[in-house]
Amino acid sequence: MSDTIIVRGKRIAPLYTAAQIAERNAAMAAQIGEGEKHDLLVIAILKGSFIFAADLIRAMHASGIAPEVEFITLSSYGKGTTSGEVRIVKDIDSDPAGRDVLLIDDILESGNTLKFARDLMMERGARSVDVAVLLDKREKRSAEIDANHVGFECPDHFVVGYGMDAGYAFRELPFVGIVEGDA
Repeated sequence: MSDTIIVRGKRIAPLYTAAQIAERNAAMAAQIGEGEKHDLLVIAILKGSFIFAADLIRAMHASGIAPEVEFITLSSYGKGTTSGEVRIVKDIDSDPAGRDVLLIDDILESGNTLKFARDLMMERGARSVDVAVLLDKREKRSAEIDANHVGFECPDHFVVGYGMDAGYAFRELPFVGIVEGDA
């Protein structure tokens, strides 16, 4: 899958293939399974993480991990493309107090949303909060947060696929790709 493909009139160059992603998910699941977890609560941050979260949770199951799974929808808004204040659109139903929490997100860029989510779970009494992301764009970081589990370091390109979108399109792609422009 090294050649550029055309999807919805856009040229998309695959960055990470479905096979590479599956291999990393299995490795991350094994890493997550190391050490004792106390009543593990996995929280997927929607919308972009939904495919990655599902595959990582299945890989965790294959590694013998049986967490409770929740979903939270957060919105970071500001002027233009700048990330601003984070707000809760849809909260979790479970109480994280006294539990180990694993936040799953598609991409760690500015870090504002994940820092908000991590701090929120700690304020609610979580025993610990770890972060798993498919992609890490360190050069974009403005908040003080790092992921405990990273699928891939991501170059500074706009990426789509595997749950990530551009105007609600391309989420269904089984790989992560770079939008190169119009076909």
